[in-house]
Formats: sequence, C-alpha cells, structure tokens
Amino acid sequence: MEVIVARTAGFCFGVKRAVETAFEETEKAAEQNIPVYTFGEIIHNETVTGDLLMKGAKILNSLDDIKSIPKDSIVIIRSHGVERKVYDVIKEHGCKIIDATCPFVSNIHRIVSEKSKTDQIIIVGNPDHAEVVGIKGHCLTEPFIIKELSDVENLPSKIEKTITVVSQTTFNLKKFEEIVEFLCNKYYNVIVSKTICSATEERQTEARQLASDVDAMIVIGGRNSSNTQKLYEISRQQCNNTYYIQTLDDLDLTALESVSRVGITAGASTPNKIIKEVQKACQK
Repeated sequence: MEVIVARTAGFCFGVKRAVETAFEETEKAAEQNIPVYTFGEIIHNETVTGDLLMKGAKILNSLDDIKSIPKDSIVIIRSHGVERKVYDVIKEHGCKIIDATCPFVSNIHRIVSEKSKTDQIIIVGNPDHAEVVGIKGHCLTEPFIIKELSDVENLPSKIEKTITVVSQTTFNLKKFEEIVEFLCNKYYNVIVSKTICSATEERQTEARQLASDVDAMIVIGGRNSSNTQKLYEISRQQCNNTYYIQTLDDLDLTALESVSRVGITAGASTPNKIIKEVQKACQK
C-alpha cells in the first residue's frame, strides 16, 4: 500500500507558537509554585490539552471562573483569541496574562476594533466557534455573522455604512468567496479583508488535490477543530472513502486492506507524533 502524507499536515505557525508558549509557561509556573490556567482549550486537540493538564495547567471556561482563582495566577490566552472583556476581567482580578493568540487572529481583532468605529462589520464564520466569539468581542458595534450563503438573505436590504467583511481564519475558502460574491451583488459598499490564513488555504488546496488522487483518505484532528472539519468536508467531496479520526485508536485498518493508495492529512492543531503513528500503521 502506498501512503502519501500531505506536506502541510500538522501544526501551523500559530498553533505551534501557542502550544510551545503554553508548555513553557506552565513548566516555569510549576517551578515557582504559581497557579497557571488557560482560558479555554489552548488548541482544539484533546491529546495536547490532556498533556497540558498533566503538566499542571487548568482550564477556565468563563468569566466567573476567572474570579474564583488566586490573584497571583498566570492566565494563558488560547490560540483562538478571546473577547476584549476577558482581558479586562483578568487584569482587574490581578492575574498575569500570557497572550498565545495566533497573530493572524490578533490581526482580525485590530481590524474590527478600528473599522467598527465607522463601518458595519460582517464576520464570515461559525458563530459558536471560539475564534468568532473572540472577534465579535473586539467589535465596538454589533456585527453580523454569516455562516452559510443562505444567511445573507437575512441581512437588511440596505446598509448605509461601509461594510467591512472579515473571516474566521479557518473558514472554507471557496465558501467564503461565494459568500463575498453574494454580498457584493447585494450591496455596493463592501470592503473585504481576506483573513483566512495562508496555512488554511494551503491545507485545503492540498487536501483537495490529494483526495482526488487516492483510493482512501484519512483526516486526523480533534472533533472540535474547525480547520480539521473543513479538511474532512473537502476530502469527502473528492473521495468517498474518507475517514475522520482523532488518533490511531479511531482507525479501522481493515477498511484499508483493499486499497492501494492512501492519503493522510491533518488539521493545524494535530501533533506530528499522531500523524507519524497513523502513517506507520498504514505502511505495515
């Protein structure tokens, strides 16, 4: 069996930076006996968050959680970013902030914070995703959030302000382009900030090409990982035999016995060791 691993599979720059920061700060805090927390999961990967918990970091899930921790604690901001008010509450409580927000996400925060002073912001993304919640929390006025093309129909027929469009960094590129086209046909005053990160574009493009050239496709990543879900959707469109797994334990190797070419890709928050385990198992 030929096994082809996507060149772009695994940690992207922002995730690598966040994970390294989280582990370094957790280890330093443990040496100094300082309580350390992450606000939300540092990345959407159960293996990584589990390893971090074993190192001593605990997870905060709400503003109320912040108010209940020791005042000298360290709070690490997750890679997906958070609302402006989360920073305010942490500072008011007297804790130290370590910001592990992906720089591409931080850039969107700067855009919406500035543009929402005068413009109507439209965020293209999943309204329930941590990144989108964070972006919304940096807008000075209420934004519109568009997840599907059909959502555009629910927007006002006329918007007098200039419209600034941003996107969740991990959104499906082709879907984003379709939504933007629809918005530009509906309104005359649309300015688009292309905020889908380059790593997302590269992964989606490579997944589409690889899936169209293999008999089976394996997509590895956390169940809550938006970018992994997009890779699965794209791969599934090209290859019916596409499997979404979190670790090797989820893979039924017997399903691959009759195929000659297998492609493997992984979300931006999937550790390299998991990818290698799956690759090695398929090559046996």
